[in-house]
Amino acid sequence: MSDNRTFMAKKGAVERNWYVIDATDVPLGRLASKVAMMLMGKHKPTYTPHVDCGDFVIVVNAEKVKLTGRKLDQSVIHSYSGYPGGLKTVNYGTVLQKYPERLVEHVVKGMLPRNRLKMYLKLKVYAGPNHPHAAQKPVEFKI
Repeated sequence: MSDNRTFMAKKGAVERNWYVIDATDVPLGRLASKVAMMLMGKHKPTYTPHVDCGDFVIVVNAEKVKLTGRKLDQSVIHSYSGYPGGLKTVNYGTVLQKYPERLVEHVVKGMLPRNRLKMYLKLKVYAGPNHPHAAQKPVEFKI
């Protein structure tokens, strides 16, 4: 019998890289799906579902992300306080003007699996072109 065992990544042996993605004129859904794949680690051949083997992702220029169609007016973000009448609804256009980082984080987090690995913590989003992670020597990633 041959010894063909499936590779399983170990938590301590995961090697993480840093990537910078420029969101200028990139459709929000396309950006979010690529970022989610990188946060999960599905772009690596060593992907293991029960181990967080994803990379750190820095998204810059979140304020310049592109929303196609009528998503600025029609798509909404709900938040519920738990009290009667405590449902707040804000459309994407308002969030993009006030807090563009939150919009990108919300959409990417919606594309990640709901488990205890908390992959969204490796996502860093900035409204402008500058970020404080130069010491990590991030590699630029084109979408």
